Amino acid sequence: MVHAGLLPNGNFEDGPPKSALVNGTVVSGSNAIPRWETSGFVEYIDVLPMQTIYGSNGWDSYAWAFKAKLDAVTLVLHNPGVEEDPACGPLIDGVAIRALYPPTLARGDMLKNGGFEEGPYFLPNASWGVLVPPNIEDDHSPLPGWMIVSSKAVKYVDASHFAVPQGGRAVELVGGRESALVQEVRTVPGWSYRLAFAVGDAGDGCVGPMSAEAYAARASVKVPYESKGTGGYKRAVLDFTAVANRTRVVFQSTFYHMKGDGTLCGPLVDDASLVGLRKKPATVGRRLLLQKFL
Repeated sequence: MVHAGLLPNGNFEDGPPKSALVNGTVVSGSNAIPRWETSGFVEYIDVLPMQTIYGSNGWDSYAWAFKAKLDAVTLVLHNPGVEEDPACGPLIDGVAIRALYPPTLARGDMLKNGGFEEGPYFLPNASWGVLVPPNIEDDHSPLPGWMIVSSKAVKYVDASHFAVPQGGRAVELVGGRESALVQEVRTVPGWSYRLAFAVGDAGDGCVGPMSAEAYAARASVKVPYESKGTGGYKRAVLDFTAVANRTRVVFQSTFYHMKGDGTLCGPLVDDASLVGLRKKPATVGRRLLLQKFL
């Protein structure tokens, strides 16, 4: 059965009995929190604000994906214990799951999930988007078809809480040049291709001059965008000639951006598509190769 939503007691609203709490917060007993099993030092508290790298409202939502090998899996949330004080650690709330479907190619488009419509679950009333962490490969990406080949996350946003150029989803490049959104596509050396996409702002108060960059083969383009922080976008294209049988399409933000409250932000990318324009005159051998490829 396809599951999309909070896990049983995924928001931890069904808490342990007071008799299972030591000093009011420390959980004693591995099954004290209903539907969860705990080990080690675990506290059950009220929500407390905490400053994070990406946001200033006290919370960041993260997405992580896996490929199920069995009809039942065990989800483990673990603190690696880098804090000196054992009472310190990350605050966890709102654990949800959503089935992701392998992206397919639309007719005439070589990019998969170019509109970013397929992606992680948005928690109810969570208006801050979902972060897709760095170093995510496409085998088990929470953003199907795309890799995050960088040291910073990208933010997945929805039309219910942000300004989205097309459809209901988009990606905000919140980590400057350290956020790289990448997809690898099959190409034919010598053929010409056109990458089209939209660049804008998420309507989240990120104000000022922005610039999104796109790379493919040996070509690149910088797309400047003057953001008023209220939404809007412009269209851009990148024409390139393939030099290999696989080409990486890359999106990055040229600059780092931050809102007045300290929240990292950046240009929005959406509605990306890739089409072949025309091929270079081929020899008989190359024609045979292309026939086999197609």
